[in-house]
Amino acid sequence: MRRGIAATALVASFALAATACGGSDSGDKADGPVTITWWDTSNATNEAPTYQALIKDFEAANKNIKVKYVNVQFDQAQNKFDTAAGASGAPDVLRSEVGWTPAFAKKGYFLPLDGTEALADQAKFKPNLIEQAKYDGKTYGVPLVTDTLALVYNKQLFQKAGVEAPKTWDDLKKAAATIKDKTGVDGYWGSTQAYYAQTFLYGEGTDTVDTAAKKITVNSPAAKKGYGTWLSLFSGKGLHKADTTADAYAHIQDAFVNGKVAAIIQGPWEITNFYKGSAFTDKNNLGIATVPAGSTGKAGAPTGGHNLSVYAGSDSAHQKAALKFVNFMTSAKSQATIALKNSTLPTRDDAYTDQVKADPGIAGYGTVLAAAQPRPALPEYSSLWGPLDTELPKVAGGKESLDKGLSNAETAIAKLVPDFSK
Repeated sequence: MRRGIAATALVASFALAATACGGSDSGDKADGPVTITWWDTSNATNEAPTYQALIKDFEAANKNIKVKYVNVQFDQAQNKFDTAAGASGAPDVLRSEVGWTPAFAKKGYFLPLDGTEALADQAKFKPNLIEQAKYDGKTYGVPLVTDTLALVYNKQLFQKAGVEAPKTWDDLKKAAATIKDKTGVDGYWGSTQAYYAQTFLYGEGTDTVDTAAKKITVNSPAAKKGYGTWLSLFSGKGLHKADTTADAYAHIQDAFVNGKVAAIIQGPWEITNFYKGSAFTDKNNLGIATVPAGSTGKAGAPTGGHNLSVYAGSDSAHQKAALKFVNFMTSAKSQATIALKNSTLPTRDDAYTDQVKADPGIAGYGTVLAAAQPRPALPEYSSLWGPLDTELPKVAGGKESLDKGLSNAETAIAKLVPDFSK
């Protein structure tokens, strides 16, 4: 999975940090090339080869800079970087999930990029993504790829059942029942993970917290209504029951790509895997629509993605090389290359070439970005999903009530943001 924070604290990560520290590479010489280290958190199989190929292009164009590439597992990277930076041994560049960026900036681990070579093309990037890379008025990351969640569906199954992409959750329930009747396949399979449930909060005009009012809202009437809708989608004709196992993500994904369920909520990081499934050998069978709306008529999902950030603890030579590297990797040419190879969404308009937009997955997700909701610049925000990831599976699995689960989550969240009121 490409979302969330590591479930457990890192133990004994210094070995990796020691091999990847930015300013202490003993191989550097005053008259020789500077070696910078990049921790990439992308999928090692589907995405990493594209980034490794771009590194070779960068090194060919910059003879005095070498890049040591390290692929770090996404669900471990946040804790590993936190540990390494605290020990002054972090990589020069980190592919930082957007939620991590303000948190590491607050700790002083990231270099402000305003006015540097890394942000020379700032005006070319989507403004909301630049805002999402800021903390306390300064920019600490350059957007590399962006994403959001959408309702992805099997067009053939929908057409066979005579239903269209639903506009509301009630529409989805009706469509799921019809699909089950007409095809024998479940119409929808939902996730118990907090990130995916976030769309139900937006549909009720609320969030986990209200940052402006400094108030925890996860247990508010609006939030309860949103989570109530989420819970209702695990039972009923054509609605797959909740999977609370550790492998739930893989189970849901596998069922969808092989035509065993007609629709799920998913992000563009799975586009390449959609196409590998038996249901989508014809890429045009992949339907992509904005997530259904809640009772307020609002529809939307969190804006996600990754920034490239520069470690503030390395020396000036490494930082200068790192800034040049970030500029190269986030250029329109590089982003178009990444999009074509990895089917990810660029963060700058000039990277959406005709060739890039010819990918139905990218084109489809591009249409739902307008409904995406950027995360607030709260350093603790991403960690707030942790308590919900503990409680929501219990609720969906019938082990505790929704009221109890949200009350427990509220108590845990209060410890993460102690200056917020309930």
